Amino acid sequence: TTGYVDCKIEIPTAKEKNMPERELRKLVDQANTPIFGIDVDGNVNEWNYKTAEITGYARDEAFHKPFVETFIVPRLRDSVKEVFSKALKGFETSNYELYFETKTREQRYLLVNATTRRDTANNIVGVVGVAQDVTETILNDRALAAAASDLRLLINTANAPIFGIDTFGNVNIWNEKTVELTGYKRDETVGKPLNTFFEEEDIKSTFAKTLEGENFDNYQVQFTSRNGNRRHLLINFSCRRDENASITGALAVSQDVTENALRDRAVASMANELRQLIDTANAPIFGIDSLGTVNEWNNKTAEITGYSREEAIGKPLTTTFIVQKLRDSVQRVMDLALQGNETSNYELEFTTKSNEIRYLLVNATTRRDADNNIVGVVGVAQDVTETVKHDRAVAAMANELRQLIDTANAPIFGIDVH
Repeated sequence: TTGYVDCKIEIPTAKEKNMPERELRKLVDQANTPIFGIDVDGNVNEWNYKTAEITGYARDEAFHKPFVETFIVPRLRDSVKEVFSKALKGFETSNYELYFETKTREQRYLLVNATTRRDTANNIVGVVGVAQDVTETILNDRALAAAASDLRLLINTANAPIFGIDTFGNVNIWNEKTVELTGYKRDETVGKPLNTFFEEEDIKSTFAKTLEGENFDNYQVQFTSRNGNRRHLLINFSCRRDENASITGALAVSQDVTENALRDRAVASMANELRQLIDTANAPIFGIDSLGTVNEWNNKTAEITGYSREEAIGKPLTTTFIVQKLRDSVQRVMDLALQGNETSNYELEFTTKSNEIRYLLVNATTRRDADNNIVGVVGVAQDVTETVKHDRAVAAMANELRQLIDTANAPIFGIDVH
């Protein structure tokens, strides 16, 4: 189930005299939810405008047609028949998911309440369905499932050792690169205590702290592989949480730095002194306080704009770094984020120190303190300067080509694939 229907519209009978029948009919017909119904023979006798809009079938096309055979995809017909059969016996069903087949052979996913319909003598005369169109939700859920599958494949085939444990310290993730690095196969490790394969105290203690909610970045450790070789790893330890934010395990994403141990130790030492991982992120990250002045400015932002952190901190973001024509719209985006209304994929133009223009695609996210009070906005960006310039060049080229074709001194014509 992907949602619930929280409305129930009773179809009027002659007994209902509190409201004129025309008004009730108008309410049903113009409802913003699909409402349809069948008689005791399973033929359509109710079909409001929203149902017609979703399915593509007008009311006169749907009326008196066998509902299940006409509109339900074949693989679900038996189960839908059972639901309606129960409702015709007085056993109603809530939040039943069914797939409609539209006139254009598309599928729409509806969450339906199947309600028994009775006449004035309380005899069952049919079933009415009040539905919620959850097509987009279903498609999004499927996309998420596909993304999860892709993530699993990505972990297993990643070019970095990735391994993890559950809350009991037993291995539950062990990718191919970890197999190659340690010499232990996946089926030898999964379900076994991690300390069977990593005896080093610093790995065990760091995992233990991670299971308490601490994360560690660029943590350098050494271990002995199955064949006795000493290996050096640079690891990011992170706790894993479920949808309720409860810790379910810990994950280590590693880099084998054995060949460059001395150099990478120096890098790890420097990384441990950095204030936050944000400063070394490979994406521009900047932020403002509640007054709109810069209080976050990472290395990538400095690189792109030409302004160092020291030059940017404390300056008003909009009037200092944004091109004149976009200042009002950018200020609105920041003001909205300061009210808790975040914006994704907003394109803005930064003015660099050398007066060049850089195009950034930004997610403006509200920043909150420990008490959930809004204290500023952080922008995580993607530099799309080259893409924007390329797109503009392509558009200009296409326009020029169209003009050349249209004004050519020779007949030019074409056909489509048909």
